[in-house]
Amino acid sequence: MGKPTGFIEYARETPPERETASRVGDWLEFHESLPEETLRAQGARCMDCGVPFCHTGIMIAGAVSGCPIHNLIPEWNDLVYRGRWREALDRLHLTNNFPEFTGRVCPAPCEGACVLGMKEPAVTIKSIELAIVEKGFEEGWIVPEPPAVRTGKKVAVVGSGPSGLAAAAELNRAGHSVTVYEREDRFGGLLMYGIPNMKLEKRFVERRLKLMEAEGVEFVAGVEVGVNLPAAKLVADNDAVLLCCGATRPRDLPVEGRGLPGVHFAMEFLANNTKAVIGGAPGEHFISAEGKDVIVIGGGDTGTDCVGTSMRHGCRSLIQLEIMPQPPDERAAGNPWPEWPKIRRTDYGQEEAAAAFGADPRRYQVTVKRFLADESGRLSGAEIVDVEWKSVNGRFSPVQVAGSERVLPAQLALLAMGFLGPEDAILDELRAERDERSNAKAEAGSYATSVAKVFAAGDMRRGQSLVVWAIYEGRQAARSVDRFLMGSTDLRG
Repeated sequence: MGKPTGFIEYARETPPERETASRVGDWLEFHESLPEETLRAQGARCMDCGVPFCHTGIMIAGAVSGCPIHNLIPEWNDLVYRGRWREALDRLHLTNNFPEFTGRVCPAPCEGACVLGMKEPAVTIKSIELAIVEKGFEEGWIVPEPPAVRTGKKVAVVGSGPSGLAAAAELNRAGHSVTVYEREDRFGGLLMYGIPNMKLEKRFVERRLKLMEAEGVEFVAGVEVGVNLPAAKLVADNDAVLLCCGATRPRDLPVEGRGLPGVHFAMEFLANNTKAVIGGAPGEHFISAEGKDVIVIGGGDTGTDCVGTSMRHGCRSLIQLEIMPQPPDERAAGNPWPEWPKIRRTDYGQEEAAAAFGADPRRYQVTVKRFLADESGRLSGAEIVDVEWKSVNGRFSPVQVAGSERVLPAQLALLAMGFLGPEDAILDELRAERDERSNAKAEAGSYATSVAKVFAAGDMRRGQSLVVWAIYEGRQAARSVDRFLMGSTDLRG
């Protein structure tokens, strides 16, 4: 390494964030950037640890430790420190098709596994990753690279989320003619309509899509395979089909009053908001939080995005409910490095709500018992109840605490409790086998389904997961498809 004592000399610095009171007035990204001198110093903190866990991407104690796509992190950290940005970009693109996405939305399991993180704050890997790719675009180093030779093979990719896009990019690189089918009016899947603009401005998604189009990838919007395009026809018309449709079936909350006007799935709220932001005006399905008491049910990233979006609408009050216990502020004894640190984090949405309303909006070990209606039959509140986690019939389960019921006012309730698996249409038509969690059954390594020449990757295969896992699966599935078509593959995966 160029600076063996860098981790001693330099403190961790992260990009500043725009002040909360101003950023809730727009839909622009809330993170700012670090100057180049600072970034180079942060790269110098990478400590030549000898056994870097940051790029391992292994599962430990039910969570990923290190980078799932095996980014060559120590290498490009050192190159940034040396000011060799172009080489750093080349190393980054070896493993990651879309660092401009992961550098913005990934929770950075690489930093959780950083060796320096055992004693000192971890290296700012995520910030450096984003800086590398954005410098690549600014300098004009990232340009279309269409394949020199076409194989004559046709591949259909169903779904334009991160796994579908990664697979399409790799299969096109191998010389196959790739068509990506998307049921929405715009491409990007989760990147476009699942993640709000203030976390990932859509101009960055569009920038990458234009690059892929220039490289020869064809995109077809407004087509839902299995509904208005028979899956069997797609299979017949192509040499291979890769399903990357995501895990979009949301977990519901079957309690009294669930059907009241004002109770919505989180993705209904978020997707239609993004359409309004892009289109410049609310559409017919737009859901407004303006002037309302809002309850967000679910404590994950989607719940946070609902909080941040409600704040920008100008909600009157906001409470976020989480059924799980509150995590500790520091690693517990049973959660040692290099496991993912299971600690309490305050994300942008909670910061904004706390600044506006004077307190963190989260309430732990609480669930909704029933939704209440006003005289007009619309949502007026939610009766909530505390829970205790106990062993019930050998399973750790939430048990309601008698007498803890109380009512929260609410004219908008957003269900952000995760996703159960893929939707049924395309898998049912193809009669594809499913695993015990209803996902498309396709073994890791082959990614082949039970249907001839049909493959599956991403959340549709592994279940709800991170963007970085989707990219990894898309790349790996592309290798498998390429090997199926050509007998061997040179794709890196």
